Amino acid sequence: MTHLWVRAEQRENEERVGITPEGTKALLNAGIRVTVEKSSVRAIPLQGYIDAGCEIAEENTWPEAPDDAIIFGLKELPEDGTPLKHRHIMFGHAYKGQPSGRILLDRFKAGGGTLYDLEYLVDPSGRRVAAFGYWAGFAGAAVSLKCWAAQQKGDICAPVGVFASKHALLAALETDLAAYTPPSAIVIGALGRVGTGASDLCEALGVKVTKWDMAETASGGPFPEILEHDIFLNCILARPGTPVFVPKSALTDPRKLSVIGDIACDPDSDFSPIKVYDRTTTWEDPALRVATDPVLDVTAIDNLPSMLPVESSEDYAEQLLPSLLELKSLDQGVWGRARDTFEEHI
Repeated sequence: MTHLWVRAEQRENEERVGITPEGTKALLNAGIRVTVEKSSVRAIPLQGYIDAGCEIAEENTWPEAPDDAIIFGLKELPEDGTPLKHRHIMFGHAYKGQPSGRILLDRFKAGGGTLYDLEYLVDPSGRRVAAFGYWAGFAGAAVSLKCWAAQQKGDICAPVGVFASKHALLAALETDLAAYTPPSAIVIGALGRVGTGASDLCEALGVKVTKWDMAETASGGPFPEILEHDIFLNCILARPGTPVFVPKSALTDPRKLSVIGDIACDPDSDFSPIKVYDRTTTWEDPALRVATDPVLDVTAIDNLPSMLPVESSEDYAEQLLPSLLELKSLDQGVWGRARDTFEEHI
């Protein structure tokens, strides 16, 4: 019997989960065995999984799961160097030249396991079957506006945290921005999920948004219009051929731009379109100040949807469930394509 083992997340500030109790019930009805680990942080309570009929395991016991179990989580595993013998479904961040990705692949090679990277679960046309993009965009725009509001007071953005709902987040931002005329923002990748979420957040708060997508960036740059806005929200994943949107010269060029929200967040990729910074930021320190005269802050948090863990989990789980129902055919379809991508990189 196909056995899906839903692990607890071990990364700080990560409360999401990739399947809801309703989803596990559907898997059980399809003849798939489901084990769910207890979790001290998961936004969706354990009782729902118990009521659905799942087996329950202790937190972080996935390394001792049966060898044939498929381990399902979202974010990084502990970086302890141990070989990985299981099949894992997760965001590996391992295929774009990231140093940590090479280490992860070495662990899979040593243990004989397989990575089914959630970013590379695609349909026959190459389109991702599930993504947290909308809520990443929504939350990334929110943090960017918090950075801009802090600048108006001569400060740098304070730590950010989890919000119970998007309504709570919007209410907090309305308070932050109440004393100021709304800034201008430009969103690149505006037609995608991430860009739609970013644009929706901005528009809900009265921010004037310039929306660009492939047509507006087809020239390959340079793009001086970006520097003419207060905020730039990058919603384009780094990949070969991606234009440079913000060159290093932007640090000293004349500009209105004071906040870059790199929502796609690939600073250590060779293909990053933003050349003024080289590391992600954190919930504790959301803004990296890369210039002071005039000020330019970059925010690049790589688990943004966790700011809204319930809504983002429910949305993502609904998108992913049809693929999880096909787990009995790991050598075919969406799973076969993900395995082929792994084998190419390993």
